[in-house]
Amino acid sequence: MRRLPVFLLDGLLVNLSFVLSYLLRYQVELIAPVGYPAGFDDYIPVIILFNLAYLIMFRVDGVYRRRSWFEQMASVSNATAKVVVVVWAVIFATRPLVYSRLMIGQAAILAVVLMGLTRWIVGLVEARLRRRGIGSSSVLIVGAGEMGRSVMRTIVARPELGYRCIGFVDDDPVTGTTDIGRFAALGPVSNIATILREQQVDEVVITLPWSSQPTILDLVRLCHARRVRARVAPSLLQINLSQIDVNDFGGIPLISAKDASPSTWQLLVKRVFDIVFASVALLISAPIVLLFMLLIRLESPGSPVYSHVRVGKNGRPFRLYKLRSMRIGADEEKEKLLKTNEVDGPLFKMKADPRRTRVGTFIRRYSIDESLQFWNVLKGDMSIVGPRPHLPSEIENYKDWQRERQQVMPGITGLSQISGRSELSFDETCLLDVYYVENWSLGLDVKIALLTPAYLLSARGAY
Repeated sequence: MRRLPVFLLDGLLVNLSFVLSYLLRYQVELIAPVGYPAGFDDYIPVIILFNLAYLIMFRVDGVYRRRSWFEQMASVSNATAKVVVVVWAVIFATRPLVYSRLMIGQAAILAVVLMGLTRWIVGLVEARLRRRGIGSSSVLIVGAGEMGRSVMRTIVARPELGYRCIGFVDDDPVTGTTDIGRFAALGPVSNIATILREQQVDEVVITLPWSSQPTILDLVRLCHARRVRARVAPSLLQINLSQIDVNDFGGIPLISAKDASPSTWQLLVKRVFDIVFASVALLISAPIVLLFMLLIRLESPGSPVYSHVRVGKNGRPFRLYKLRSMRIGADEEKEKLLKTNEVDGPLFKMKADPRRTRVGTFIRRYSIDESLQFWNVLKGDMSIVGPRPHLPSEIENYKDWQRERQQVMPGITGLSQISGRSELSFDETCLLDVYYVENWSLGLDVKIALLTPAYLLSARGAY
């Protein structure tokens, strides 16, 4: 939300909380009986003081700076505590017995609760609208190096932030003319003036190295002249804020890199989660798996279980298990179908693959064929959440930056599985996978695991 609407809404909530607190204190007599009855009109001076104190403290504490919900609420709570102290101090100094300090404390608590609830609801609504492209900002990225791709990864992985990238520019003759998934290559950096003139651009994110500082300054001036917001992503260490420590050394700020790798206990918790989840999933899905194994066997000859070699963490090969969804000999027929490939990158996929059986079409649509991979999880080859494992022949055709996805255990589900699956280009899938590698947390795993069932039932992007 814009600052002015939030400010006005907060003012309304502050006064609403005061009214509710008055009713709770003098009508309900919550917590303690009333010693000195007072009418609401008697509190008009206190309400004015309450509002003025809020106005000043919110300004001093920078409540309306654009930050996360938790940071905003920390500022709101801190400012509210100061407001209560100020109002109590004035009441103590003037000594009017009619005013209830308990009621003022209740009003402050109600104000924090109402502002927190309102911000949370508004945040959910705004995030949903941004996911649909409503209220989003069009962004131009300058530079497609590691930092530029990091910005792209964030845009793909977090659509609720509300950014729509119109493309990127880069002076490398190959990079500047090669699209990266949905991100269009718009040529060299010198094209920016033309792009700003011909297209609607709300923000320009500059990700050039600091060795290009003169160019960065020129771009900032150009954006300022065109009234376009310019943001500069520092290329220092090419890491994000969660991966750095800032320490004070006698007044000199020192920046050091954190160890971004998961701790032993985090890996242990993830492994326990994998074992428990996979064990329960195998038990629950066993009757369904047995039923489809029988149907597969009845429809076509051969084993109902298909296994082949995939590449896991750090390039380690392992044997992956699936319910067979194609006829026997399908791998040998693949060479003849390469010209009909419907996806970009090193992968091969067809919506109407002629090698697929009728049962196979159904189980692939709802990912039932992947149920046996819970066994791979128990064996330690895979995790519940992680990038999908690819074939050795596919990995041979990776770009250098795409190999970062192999730094973690492959998974049954991942960010790409809840973001469109086969609807995504290969570059976009890799951007999401690398984002997962760089921003992994137990909370992110749980979020992906909880969102996966709904996406499986919708069958979006599955074939």
